[in-house]
Amino acid sequence: MQLIRSLPLQLLPNEERVVVRPLQIAPEPNGLDPVRNHRAERIVAGVRSLDRRSVEAELSLLLGDFGDRHRELRSVFEDRYEQVAREIGLNDELIPAQRELIGAYFCHEYAFEAAALMNPSIVPHPDQSGLKPGDLRFVLSLRGVGEGHYSSISFREGILSADGTPQLLPEAKFAFAAKPDSGTDGAVRFRRRTRNTSLDEMVLFPSTPAQGKGLEDLRLVRFTSEHGEACYYGTYTAYSGDAVASELLSTRDFDTFDLRPLRGDAARNKGMALFPRKLGGDFLMIGRQDNENLFLLRSPDLYRWETSELIARPEYSWELVQIGNCGSPIELDEGWLVLTHGVGPMRKYSIGAMLLDKDDPTRIIGRSPVPILSPGEARGRGYVPNVVYTCGALAHEDRILMPYGVADKSVHFATIDVRALLASLAPPGAGPADPTARHGDIEEDCDA
Repeated sequence: MQLIRSLPLQLLPNEERVVVRPLQIAPEPNGLDPVRNHRAERIVAGVRSLDRRSVEAELSLLLGDFGDRHRELRSVFEDRYEQVAREIGLNDELIPAQRELIGAYFCHEYAFEAAALMNPSIVPHPDQSGLKPGDLRFVLSLRGVGEGHYSSISFREGILSADGTPQLLPEAKFAFAAKPDSGTDGAVRFRRRTRNTSLDEMVLFPSTPAQGKGLEDLRLVRFTSEHGEACYYGTYTAYSGDAVASELLSTRDFDTFDLRPLRGDAARNKGMALFPRKLGGDFLMIGRQDNENLFLLRSPDLYRWETSELIARPEYSWELVQIGNCGSPIELDEGWLVLTHGVGPMRKYSIGAMLLDKDDPTRIIGRSPVPILSPGEARGRGYVPNVVYTCGALAHEDRILMPYGVADKSVHFATIDVRALLASLAPPGAGPADPTARHGDIEEDCDA
């Protein structure tokens, strides 16, 4: 019985995928942010000095250069003008073409996944209508990295067939940076422009100082309340450039997204993953509190985490440096299945698994003595070499669909046979494993 099967589907960084962003790459006083220095007044004065015909000609040239790469570009320029006008106190009466041209000077194109594409997670789609029997529609999240190593979150939609074959919907021609608004309870809220805008057009960018350099490694989970109501949460790492913080994304429909920071002593580290339902009246997470070991976190409050309990230390040779989760636990009849990552010699990141007791998830039933997937020589090279990593997988029928990043340069897919995986786990205290045994090195013939 084959434990893991690599699939031909893969995603590569696409430098053609661009959004329009505010020109705020370098916030230092003399950097590339003209709103924060004397250039703003000079740019506005320069546009105002042009006659109407010249303004319209300049704007027409811009629309000719960029209009086929962006939806509703003139509206984007107008929105940016209004932001700049508020920041510098501009109250002049200007014609629409002047406003849009000024807005364009304070924008730039950003290829949000040109440098790297990595660390996916996957959940069932909220809309399961119109499918063939046995098919499952899903949402895939991706972390993209562009110029300056800024991380953002994007999405893809697809269908998982009854035989375990995933198919992604065609990628949209356009992409846009979602505009943040103030939500409730201190949340930052993002919305899709309209319901006619496809989900994969929208990109979530950092919008607070804590997120200054990135939204990293979203771990999505479909969460079911005690009343049977479903919503979606995603833990992620906010990176300011100097410090990391754990935050939580929430949505019911993938149309509106609220992003909030997590509080409490147990929320101090990255890589937290939420269980898909409460247990014993508490929310539960699995995470790494000390950069080495796995802990179980409990809280009656979804946004404040104070207590944690050590449940697993590195044990086998493939994970001796540190261990962590690879997404939210998956509920099986046999227990809570946690995909894990382990770091071994030469900082090699591999993926394994751990089965926790259904009623007492501090108790380990079994764990992988050898990786189920490790970076082979053929495809372990890239932006960050010798890494395979996932932020979440999807159980369907008797299989698990696992998207995973390779060397932070591409995203691949594999299916895992649940029965074979459970049979491969070793009970606690089983002793050292055969270091030459392997379930899933990435081989050359897996290439699409």
